Amino acid sequence: MLKNLNRFQEALCKRKQAGTLRTLKQKVEGVDFYSNDYLGLAGSKEFQNILLEKINKNPQLLSGSTGSRLISGNSKVVAFTENFIAEKHQFSSALLFPSGYNANLALFSTLPDRHDTIIVDEQIHRSVHDACKMSNARKLKFKHNDIQHLESILEKQTGHCYIAIESLYSMEGDLAPICEIAELAKKYKADLIVDEAHAFGVFENGLVDQYGLQDQVTANVITYGKALGAHGAAILCNDTVKSYLINFASPFIYTTSAQDFQWVSIKTGYDFLEYHKELPIQLQKNIETFRSHGLESPSSETSPVQAIIIPDNQKLKSLQETLSEEGLLTYAIYSPTVKEETERLRICLHSFNTETEITRLTEIIKDFI
Repeated sequence: MLKNLNRFQEALCKRKQAGTLRTLKQKVEGVDFYSNDYLGLAGSKEFQNILLEKINKNPQLLSGSTGSRLISGNSKVVAFTENFIAEKHQFSSALLFPSGYNANLALFSTLPDRHDTIIVDEQIHRSVHDACKMSNARKLKFKHNDIQHLESILEKQTGHCYIAIESLYSMEGDLAPICEIAELAKKYKADLIVDEAHAFGVFENGLVDQYGLQDQVTANVITYGKALGAHGAAILCNDTVKSYLINFASPFIYTTSAQDFQWVSIKTGYDFLEYHKELPIQLQKNIETFRSHGLESPSSETSPVQAIIIPDNQKLKSLQETLSEEGLLTYAIYSPTVKEETERLRICLHSFNTETEITRLTEIIKDFI
């Protein structure tokens, strides 16, 4: 045990020396340019009051679920919410999970078997990589958003393939060529799984819905801890896939269900966005304001995530600290979260940011680069 402790300490010391040691910090006051609360629902008093009213009418919503959904943790509330979500996204079924991480673990550890190959975009979320370790399938990577490279891998495969992408990538802030990848999946009879954690809400019900790709996608992951300001995730799929996950997905079978309040929050969030269609419109205006200042970024011109590449750790750290001193909260991403030489300042824009705040942010960044 002592030997392992020494190894742990050495690894931590290396990170500390490199300036990349992660620590937990309390939230500080400032202008939010770092959270995933793209539409401001997490801080919305109006949204909070609606949820509070629902709790006052039914305090039982706050009670624990008492078990997994296959034992005592299922309820009319979660079933109703799943049916609502499936209909909203035009899929035949939806299966709710406590988090997007759990949803991806369930999908990729369960659907592919040892005869299959999972082909993932090199920038896919860590949850997918972790899930692939739980699977008996082989995993291959294709270059980020590179259609030609993906096809070159697909045409060499003899067994069945699953393709894993995000519609909007959280580190690069760019969009996947989702329609082209869907056509490749169809051509090579591969299953396509799309994670829309950062696209849902920003682009209404996500890009799968926007492009009408429901029939070309095996599973569509929607998470609610970002633009919806809640928590949890849904896997959108057909009835057979849902039943298969319920029967064979360990992260679903052996996880205690969340409280009904979580599912009510999700349904209420959908309703709130339906009545506040101005929020994503205002967000796009703020993104346009940021982009108008001419900072170089690999991110999409419509993405709420805007990455500024600064491959100098000390310079990046100094910039973030300067912004923080000015009351502008951003997040610096160091390797190994991203590849070396691609370290970046990750800026998240929101519907509630003001033009003055955005302008001040860009001015300080320009002074550093």
